[in-house]
Amino acid sequence: MKRSQQTGWRLYLPAYAILFTFLFIAHAPLLRLPYFWDEAGYFIPAARDLLLTGALIPHTTLSNAHPPLVMLWLAFWWKFSAFTPAVTRTAMLMIAAFALLGLWRLARAVADETVAVATVLCTALYPVFFAQSSLAHLDMAAAALTLWGLAMYVERRSFAALAFFSLAPLAKETAVVTPLALLVLELVCPLLNRTREPLCLYRGARHALWWLICLVPLLLWFAYHHHRTGFYLGNPQYLHYNLLATLNPLRIALALLIRLWHVFGYLDLFLLTLAALYAMTRAPLREPDGTVRPRIAIDVQLVFLVVLSANVLAESVLGGAVLARYMLPVVPLVVLVCVSTLRRRLQQWIWWITLVCAAFVVQLFVPTPYRIAPEDTLLYRDYVILHKLAADELAARHPQVRVLTAWPASDELTRPFLGYVKQPLPVVRIETFSAPEIERAAQATEQFDVAYLFTTKWEPPRPFFSTTPFGKRIQERFFDYHEDVAPQLAADMLGGRVTRSQSRANEWIALIAIEKVENAGSGDSLPSAANLRR
Repeated sequence: MKRSQQTGWRLYLPAYAILFTFLFIAHAPLLRLPYFWDEAGYFIPAARDLLLTGALIPHTTLSNAHPPLVMLWLAFWWKFSAFTPAVTRTAMLMIAAFALLGLWRLARAVADETVAVATVLCTALYPVFFAQSSLAHLDMAAAALTLWGLAMYVERRSFAALAFFSLAPLAKETAVVTPLALLVLELVCPLLNRTREPLCLYRGARHALWWLICLVPLLLWFAYHHHRTGFYLGNPQYLHYNLLATLNPLRIALALLIRLWHVFGYLDLFLLTLAALYAMTRAPLREPDGTVRPRIAIDVQLVFLVVLSANVLAESVLGGAVLARYMLPVVPLVVLVCVSTLRRRLQQWIWWITLVCAAFVVQLFVPTPYRIAPEDTLLYRDYVILHKLAADELAARHPQVRVLTAWPASDELTRPFLGYVKQPLPVVRIETFSAPEIERAAQATEQFDVAYLFTTKWEPPRPFFSTTPFGKRIQERFFDYHEDVAPQLAADMLGGRVTRSQSRANEWIALIAIEKVENAGSGDSLPSAANLRR
C-alpha cells in the first residue's frame, strides 16, 4: 500500500458522524414515508415477527430463506426506540453511512485522500445508492460489509477481512460470491503472475482456502432454516422464481447485458465511465515534485475486476428480478477506479466530478427516458405518496367496502403497521392489472365493491424508443413484464366508473366504483358502491 492507514477512533468516528449527518439531512423529507414494495411485502413483516416473537423464521409472510442479520438490526432499534418508519429509515441510514466509511477507507488504502473524498461523494449521490440508503432492503448491508471486507483485504488484514466476509452473507446470501471469487483468484493468480509487475496480493493455496470459512455461517443458517421449515432455500415458489426459472441461456445472456448496464451506465453512471475511458487516451499527469500521479496498483485492480465479474455473472444467473440494487456491493468499485483514472490523467478532473454529481442529483428527481424500477430514484416517494392518498380515502369514506387490488396494495390495506391505514380493510386480491386479470375479475364483480388500481410497471413519460413486439415478448417471458390496463379501460371492463385518478411523474392510482345490479328476488343483495365519490 502507498500509505499507512490511521485506524484510531479519532479518525473514523468523526468521519462516520459526518457521513451519517449528511445522509440524515439529505433524507429528512423521506424518513416518515410508509413502507414501499418489498419492504412492505417481506422485510418489515419478517423483522416485526422477530421483534414480537423472537423467531428468526417469519410466520406472517412466506419465508424466502433470507439470512436474518438486517431483520435483527431493525428489531433491535424498534425494541429500544419505537416501531415507526422514521426509526427504520434512520437505522438503515446508519448502515449506509457505514458503507460509505468502508469505501472511504478502501479508497484511501488504494489511492489517496482526494480520490477517496470524491469517490464517497459520487457514490453517496448516485441515485441507486441514495434511494436505497433509507429503504429496508438487504443490499445496503451486504454492500457495507463487502466494502469493509475488501478494505481489510487490500490492507492485508486477513482475519478482519474474514470476519466481514463471513458476516456479509448473513445480510444477504449472494454476498458469499465475493470471498469465493477471491479464493479462486488466489488459487489461479500465481499461474498468471509472469509479468514484471506483481499480480497477486496474496500467494499460496493455504491462505486461499481460508475463504471457505465464509461459507460456514451461511450454511448453518440454511441448515437451521431447513430444520424449521423443511426447505433450504425458501418456499418452492420463491426457489422456482429466483433459480429454476432463470436457468435459460437466452435469459442469462440478456440478464448479463442488463447487469453490465447497471454497473457501467445506469442512471447517468455512463458519464463517469465514458469520462474515464476518455482519460485513458491521455498521458498521466505529474505532481508538483515531478513524480507521475499514481494509479491504483495492478494487483488491486485485478481484485476489483474479479470481484466485479463474479458478482455480475452470479446475479445474471440467480434472481428472477434483475434489480439495480443487487449491484450495490460492486458499483462503488467502478466509481473508485473511474475517479482515480480521472485524477491521474485529466487536469480539470474536479470539473468532471462536479458534472457527474450534478447529473446524479438531477436524475434523482427527473424521470428517465427508459424503464427503471421506482426504487432506484425518488420515484418511489411518488408511489408511496399516491398509495397513502388512496388508502386514506378508502379508509375515511368507505371502510367497509370490499376492495379489489393487487400486491403490494393488498398488504398496505390489510396490515396497519405498514403505515397506510389504521384499521384493516377487506380486500380481494388479484395478481396484476393486466388485461387477462381484469377480464377474470369482471366475471366476479359481486365479490368486490371498489377496484383500486395503480402503477405496477413504471413507464417513462417520454421514452427514447418504444418496445418492439419481439422485445415485449422477451420481457414477458423472462422478466415478469406486463402492461397495466389504463383506468378508464379497466372501468369499462369491470362495469364501473373512475371516481378518483391521480398521477405523479407517470406513477398513478385510480379508484373505480363498481355499479351493482340489485337482484329483486333476493333478500341479501350485495352492498352497493355506486355512490362512491371523490
